[in-house]
Amino acid sequence: MTAQLPLVLRWPRRQRFEHFCPGPNAAAVAAVRALALGEGAPWVYLHGPQGSGRSHLLMAACQAHIAARADGDAAADARLPATAPRRAQYVPLAALADPEEALQAAPGNTLLALDDLDAVAGNAAAEHALFDLYNRARAGQLDLLFAASAAPGQLGIQLPDLRSRLGACIRFALKPLDATARRAVLKRYATGRGIQLEDSVLDWLFTHHARDLGTLLDLLDRLDRASLAAQRRITVPFLRDFLHQESVPPAP
Repeated sequence: MTAQLPLVLRWPRRQRFEHFCPGPNAAAVAAVRALALGEGAPWVYLHGPQGSGRSHLLMAACQAHIAARADGDAAADARLPATAPRRAQYVPLAALADPEEALQAAPGNTLLALDDLDAVAGNAAAEHALFDLYNRARAGQLDLLFAASAAPGQLGIQLPDLRSRLGACIRFALKPLDATARRAVLKRYATGRGIQLEDSVLDWLFTHHARDLGTLLDLLDRLDRASLAAQRRITVPFLRDFLHQESVPPAP
């Protein structure tokens, strides 16, 4: 095959296992970590709503998969020769113009993390490409990690054999962290960056702004840079001014 995977976004430093708060998803995290290290099931399917940590876990798996070989920890993976390189690719299917082409480009990788599987549902060519990829993975040295908003049977996949293959994966339903846990993660992240984050700021954020953890952490990064540039603490008035300047509409 001549097709190659597109060089999509690289995983941010924050998207690692050590920065993921498991909460009610500890079993899913353990399974994904085991897959990344070559110690568990080679096909894992995650599903859950936005903000449940699907993308975080997929990118963390890619980083851990590559780091294991670099650190010499991959020798225990019986599926790979001791000197075989590990290559992982995170593929956000919803962000690609042609998901079918991306799915045809597995050679050279030992782990593919396919995010937003919803983008394949109902696309006959892409569904067949994913079915073929799954079969090639079973015959070779390729592990697959899937993530979508719903379980295979509720995703709208039209190809029966593909639904069956996805249904045979080890599956986990991810649950978002509750407000208390999200606040704790934000506080811990802020402390790690040397940010004084008062409870009044958190109260305002959780009342007036988007509340999924990834969005809030991204916002905190931007706030940190802005407060340093302005030589001001992050207070509620500063937060309001900052969001107004960014033209970020508050959540209803």
